[in-house]
Amino acid sequence: MKRRLVPISLLLVAAFALPGTTTPTKAEEGYTFRIASLVPEGSSWMKILNAWNKTLKERTDGRLKLRFYPGGSQGDERDFVRKMRVGQLDGGVVTMTGMSLLVPAMNVLVLPGLLDTYPELDRVRAKMASKFEGMFETEGFKLVGWGDAGKTRLFSVKPIKRPSEIKAMRPWVWKDDPIFVEFYQVIGASAVRLGVPEVYPALQTRMVDVISSSALTAVALQWYTRVKYMTAHNSAIIAGGTMMRKDKYDELPPDLKEVFDSTAARAHELLNKVVRKEDQKAYDVILKKGIQAVEAGDAKAEWDAADKKVRDKLTGRMFSKSLVDEVTAAAVP
Repeated sequence: MKRRLVPISLLLVAAFALPGTTTPTKAEEGYTFRIASLVPEGSSWMKILNAWNKTLKERTDGRLKLRFYPGGSQGDERDFVRKMRVGQLDGGVVTMTGMSLLVPAMNVLVLPGLLDTYPELDRVRAKMASKFEGMFETEGFKLVGWGDAGKTRLFSVKPIKRPSEIKAMRPWVWKDDPIFVEFYQVIGASAVRLGVPEVYPALQTRMVDVISSSALTAVALQWYTRVKYMTAHNSAIIAGGTMMRKDKYDELPPDLKEVFDSTAARAHELLNKVVRKEDQKAYDVILKKGIQAVEAGDAKAEWDAADKKVRDKLTGRMFSKSLVDEVTAAAVP
């Protein structure tokens, strides 16, 4: 189970590298991009990423390689971003939390209640690809590929039907996740800010008793073993992707760029297919383990109202209303 259902999470999935890591080989110039991620070693994602690296090396005769650092060995996503900015990493597989540290407006893609299905998210990312890529390039980064980490749900030790019930609980919020920070403020809950590696111990000691996660991430990091309930509905998709320093990518000669781009596209396409399939599998497995899915029922209007308030509060502060409108329009078939 652990081997099959381990995520991007929250995800999602790709490349980091220490600048200054491009070194000449004996015969010709070679490039090694070091890649950091929170994705656990041995997971489905890492198997795909390692396969990507193998293909890349074969098609370039070893001139271009990816060196992965999985499992948070390089720190949390904030650490990845910091190391990229100062030239210690070339890229990273990050969730929207990490991506938004580069471009805050990207949080528009994970607003609660805005894009809560894969088709909607796919349409937005396809129609607005050049806009999003341009936003990252302005900051000196290249969006290598999109990645998902499953559907966002709340997992808890007590059933949560209405958002107001969370006020009597101790929800975890990722230190750098402005969306859930705002959500808990809106509903009047006191959130406990922790990094991802700190969540499991906090669940063990009951420092926190509510977590936001996908089923896939909850299984991968064993969080599901410390809770009894989860919301049946999801508020968004845990979106993310692979980012790289643009200057490091631009160093590649044309032939290596072509191979890198084509293999990256295939790897990310496969990653998303795997994640979406396995997130549903993880959800089904969790149900079989006895965790109960709580339906919103007549409380749906309360969730919708809280989600809208979050969107309204962040609009104008984190992203423009015109961007929200553009994303909303792009989500329509």
